[in-house]
Amino acid sequence: MKPLRRSLTMKRRSLIALLAAMVAGPAFAQQMNSAPPNAAGQSPAFQGQTRAPELQDGIHVKQQSVISGLENPWGMALLPDGSWLITEKPGRMRLFADGKLSEPLAGLPKVDTRKQGGLLDVAVAPDFAQTRRIWWSFAETREGGKTSTSVATGTLSADGTRIEGAKVIFRQEPAWESTMHYGSRLVFDQQGGLFVTTGERSLPKARQLAQDVNTHLGKVLRIDPMTGRGLSGNPFANGGGQPEIWSWGHRNLQAAALDAEGRLWTVEHGPKGGDELNMPLAGRNYGWPIITYGEDYSGKAIGKGITQQEGMEQPVYYWDPVIAPSGMAFYDGAMFPEMQGDALIGGLQAKALVRLKIKDGHVIGEQHLAQGIGRVRDVAIAPDGAIMVLTDAEDGALIRLSR
Repeated sequence: MKPLRRSLTMKRRSLIALLAAMVAGPAFAQQMNSAPPNAAGQSPAFQGQTRAPELQDGIHVKQQSVISGLENPWGMALLPDGSWLITEKPGRMRLFADGKLSEPLAGLPKVDTRKQGGLLDVAVAPDFAQTRRIWWSFAETREGGKTSTSVATGTLSADGTRIEGAKVIFRQEPAWESTMHYGSRLVFDQQGGLFVTTGERSLPKARQLAQDVNTHLGKVLRIDPMTGRGLSGNPFANGGGQPEIWSWGHRNLQAAALDAEGRLWTVEHGPKGGDELNMPLAGRNYGWPIITYGEDYSGKAIGKGITQQEGMEQPVYYWDPVIAPSGMAFYDGAMFPEMQGDALIGGLQAKALVRLKIKDGHVIGEQHLAQGIGRVRDVAIAPDGAIMVLTDAEDGALIRLSR
């Protein structure tokens, strides 16, 4: 399948971003980041692709620790009754209801907890009130000491103590002898499909497979949530590549969410520099490891050290130095009306909640909220409009950010 190209030219995108920033006017100050980039000598492809103006609309947040003592929490999902499911990296899932944290739920399959592995994201069925069905992603030990990002489903028991009928529905292929870069976020689309984001397993040989559409490494996938198979409408549903693939050429996707219009957005870890915000479209190639706004941790160039190539998509926005993104939500609550529709992204390296204001598909402002809060691993919006964040630490916490 031949990759599609963006309909907007570089000149038109530059003009749109410039006009948007001008319209925004007094709510902005100087660019958000004045630190030197990791990857020296690189230039953005269009105006506003990086270092957006800093938002100055007076928003501050109060912090309240709701739960402490979580061991490297990774993902959370809100249930219809206002309770939360929370995962912990060592392989535990807990229910937080009525102000109490449950014991670990029974019935989960074994996870591989080495390095970046463990129990990862959790998602709840749109009809959970009737089915009590949930999904979770995890690092799974495979043959010969290899591992993969895998996805399982089951139902939460009526008493909230165990997962019943757990079964693995998807396994990333090929498995790899690596304990790095698993992804992975789970997001339902508006047609009932399940987006699964994966990593390219980090190692130099494995990372090349992000460009290979016969593999699941470094991809956004879209699967049937009950069978794990690719859905009709996916780029390779009729052959030519893995039928589960939605987009490819990604590095390590640990943030994903739908906006108010039902469009998927993702944020992926770059290497040293080059974290990327994308709105992945079906059948598009997002370039890794051929193009990147970053460099290797050794200081050497990735590949040829290029940032653009014909047939490969540019990120909507990138960070250099990095924020180390994990977890994402679009704000849709009543507590912060000024943030309506803004993207909220966890910053592991930034140790903050990163807020982006997006207009006409371009980032026009950035703000770091709750600076110093810790390594923010996941983000969600509570029913009252408060922002809930998980901090990734051996003594991690669920923290409520409010007005």
